[in-house]
Amino acid sequence: MQAKVDTNYLKIVIAAIIWGSSGAFVKYLGLPAPLISFFRLGLPTLFLGIYFLARRQPVFRNNMRLLLIASVINAVRLLFYFIGFLNAPIGNAIMILYTWPVFAVIFSHIFLKEPLPGLNKLLLVVALAGIVLIYSDKPVGLDNDVFWGMSAMLLSALLYSSTVIIFKKESLKYDHLQIVFFQNLVGAVLFLPFFVLGFDALTLHKASVASLYAFAVGIVGFGLFFFSLRRIPASNASFLAYIEVPSAVLFGVFLFHETLTWNEIVGGVMIIGASVMLKK
Repeated sequence: MQAKVDTNYLKIVIAAIIWGSSGAFVKYLGLPAPLISFFRLGLPTLFLGIYFLARRQPVFRNNMRLLLIASVINAVRLLFYFIGFLNAPIGNAIMILYTWPVFAVIFSHIFLKEPLPGLNKLLLVVALAGIVLIYSDKPVGLDNDVFWGMSAMLLSALLYSSTVIIFKKESLKYDHLQIVFFQNLVGAVLFLPFFVLGFDALTLHKASVASLYAFAVGIVGFGLFFFSLRRIPASNASFLAYIEVPSAVLFGVFLFHETLTWNEIVGGVMIIGASVMLKK
């Protein structure tokens, strides 16, 4: 008798590949980061809001304070995320983004008093050394877009590490689409003025591409991820999410002819390798 395949793992892989396309979408659009942020957050909020109204499904409940705090953090981290992709090569940006497990371990130790074994301390040093190595050939200066783009992505990773913990905890109280709705809600409101002010800069083509990106990543990608996160171990889901890194690098290589230097490759391997082992 043939064993049944758990499709939840495949859904995580598909979600990771969709996320990996983000840098390519952002580079292609070339719109200001706050404007892209509105599309990315506003359209999923509008779509899911209409969906819940049509189904007469109550969404707003008591004790939503933690979700709304996470939604604010997510809005800020996405702004830095888009600034990162707009200014740095996709390969550099995505490797810096995946320092977030390192920050998650550090925050858990500081604020939750979780133990930090000797091996994890060593892995933290390896990951941080990887960051330094990737930065090593980037001139530091106010006029260096790549440096500031990578620094923005580093801030995005720091903020993302905190939202992962919150949304995982709240995923036990809400279904996957409700989690996606709240993930985007506050940012949709915060970035609405930028959409109004920047409307003249939009063409029908760019608005269509931005809408496609928002639907693919904001609804399909995160919908698949949160749906599967409730059905498989979080450690397995997190490990599969690393597929976002090679997929993003490949998008950069094939669509934008990006190349990686030896220090970027070695630094990226150090970061990703340490981050994977930290999760065990």
